[in-house]
Amino acid sequence: MRAVLYICHGTRLKAGAKQAADFIARTMPLVKVDIQEICYLELSEPSIEEGVRACVERGATEIIAVPFLLLTAGHAKVDIPQDLARAVAPYPALTVRYGRPLGVHPQMIDVLMDRMNRAADAQPDATVLLVGRGSSDPLTKQDFAEILSLFKQKTGLEDVHVSYMAACDPPFEEELRRLAALRPKQLFILPYILFSGVLMKTMGRAIKDLDTGGDVHLCAQIGYDETVSAILADRVREAAESEVFHVSDHG
Repeated sequence: MRAVLYICHGTRLKAGAKQAADFIARTMPLVKVDIQEICYLELSEPSIEEGVRACVERGATEIIAVPFLLLTAGHAKVDIPQDLARAVAPYPALTVRYGRPLGVHPQMIDVLMDRMNRAADAQPDATVLLVGRGSSDPLTKQDFAEILSLFKQKTGLEDVHVSYMAACDPPFEEELRRLAALRPKQLFILPYILFSGVLMKTMGRAIKDLDTGGDVHLCAQIGYDETVSAILADRVREAAESEVFHVSDHG
């Protein structure tokens, strides 16, 4: 019997973990599999090990594990596969397939535009600062370069910049100060982050006393969105046809 295991990042804030769980619950009806479970890589429960065990206890003989992450970086390529390998090792008869994150997707740009438009109507000379979580994986900056290009194409805006909360340059607060010093008439802080948590709180504190001489808008995180939910369901279907995940490859 087939099961789907959604692997989320996790957060120190219970509200963020609940948002992830609620998102998955609203996505499950799009996936025609009887056994579906959620787990977290870190900071939240249940763990990947507990998620695998829950699937097996419900009768799963095959698990489709899908990382519910925005981009392909260290967590998706290394951390989750290693934890997953340890979690499935006690079940040698279990078939496991491993999917890919949401990734760079043209429809994700539509979601970003919606979050910006909800904050305010962007003027043609608006300044936008895209904010990512960040990673030491070089692929993160490559992905954001593509996101930046797609965003400019779809919005027609030119003054668009990228920053990161950790592990990448330029750092968010440094880039925020640089842009504020240019005195933009309209500045949008646009998080490329799934759920509320410590990072969103950090952004909120950073702009609290920011003086740009113009309007500053902190846009909402991505959160639940039918478009993102559909992409995630597509990733599950795609993973179901992928190669078998071998524990020995991730020891």
